[in-house]
Amino acid sequence: RLLLLLLRVRSNEPPKDLQYNSFQHQRTNITKKTNIEQTATESAAVAESPIAQTKQAAPAPPTDLTKLNVEKGCSRGFGPWLAKQNVSVAITSYQSGRLYLVGAEPQGKVSFYERIFERAMGVVGNHQRIFLGGLYQLWRFENVLRKGELANKMYDRCYVPRNAQTIGDLDIHELGIRKNGKVVFVNTKYSCLAELDPVHSFRAIWKPPFISKLAPEDRCHLNGLAMKDGEPKYASAVCKSDSVDGWRDRRKDGGVIIDVETDEIVCEGLSMPHSPRWHNGKLWVLNAGTGYLGWVDFETKKFVPFTFCPGFLRGLAMHGDIAAIGLSKPRNKRFEGLELDDELAKRDADPWCGVQFVSLTTGDVIQWIRFEGDLNEVFDVSFLPGVRNPMLVGLRTSDVRELITFESAIKDVEASK
Repeated sequence: RLLLLLLRVRSNEPPKDLQYNSFQHQRTNITKKTNIEQTATESAAVAESPIAQTKQAAPAPPTDLTKLNVEKGCSRGFGPWLAKQNVSVAITSYQSGRLYLVGAEPQGKVSFYERIFERAMGVVGNHQRIFLGGLYQLWRFENVLRKGELANKMYDRCYVPRNAQTIGDLDIHELGIRKNGKVVFVNTKYSCLAELDPVHSFRAIWKPPFISKLAPEDRCHLNGLAMKDGEPKYASAVCKSDSVDGWRDRRKDGGVIIDVETDEIVCEGLSMPHSPRWHNGKLWVLNAGTGYLGWVDFETKKFVPFTFCPGFLRGLAMHGDIAAIGLSKPRNKRFEGLELDDELAKRDADPWCGVQFVSLTTGDVIQWIRFEGDLNEVFDVSFLPGVRNPMLVGLRTSDVRELITFESAIKDVEASK
């Protein structure tokens, strides 16, 4: 059994390689099918609330997320490419409850570090911190390694769960980190942007001007968030409906992008827009119902297509000249009522599930990750700049109990003698 990192005090001692007992870490061979059978689920236990109990028949038990068959593949040279870019990638899939941290090992091999969180949704992070939205909690993970330290001689970041705030099932979607370090999230069920609150489930900070009240009705399917200069700036919605579940009949061309500061609609006529991002002076967005990545023309309030990707696009991260785009397969064999169906037929293409890395200069796909088997949908993608090969401590093992680090403001009496 590998030695576990225990009590460690910040000091001036030179960094050492740390040994970590990765009890539930499933390292898989690329392109080979893996039957993931972990001792215990990584997700938090499903909430059992007496408020939700009714006389209706109990629903069928959920799929055992720990026993899904997931096949992973990637383009040739992907590991060295990641290392050259000096980034790693976080990927979520709510359908399979997966969070993947994808990096490059020192030898150049691709590392898929997998954890299970029920309904893993929005993810955003950096070299120190990761936030993750789940079924009814918002998670915060902190890196405990100092500069130059490695875990198991290969992982340059070790993210540890430090907080899981219970917010209830808000159908949480995308997240953003404000310049003050706090997280803001899309509260889709209540059609608003929200922050965490020490007492309540959330604190609403903005709603679209066409939403008349905060109600648990998912009226417009508010789903995406673009941050600019460390503050929420743009939000995407499938339509401008102000009635319960009103967005489902307006998927084809009812989509809008809204300026959070002015309430102005800056783009309209979109088909299920997702993941707006401000990058290099442009507002990029995924026009998911058509399969196109593009940007917003503020003068005409129209979407300008840039490049097509074969799938339902959701989850967008940008780094330098690269866009990482999440692709999902249809839930019912077809993207009925959407232009995406016609685009795929015209190109004689099958829909993907995975992540494609696209050049923002040429629109070409330069690298890719592909999922097959029981994983059919990707929700979000986030670059972790400056991180080569990350790992994340799981929840249901002795590791999360025994991995203890601390800082001390107490003067060391022995050292002062």
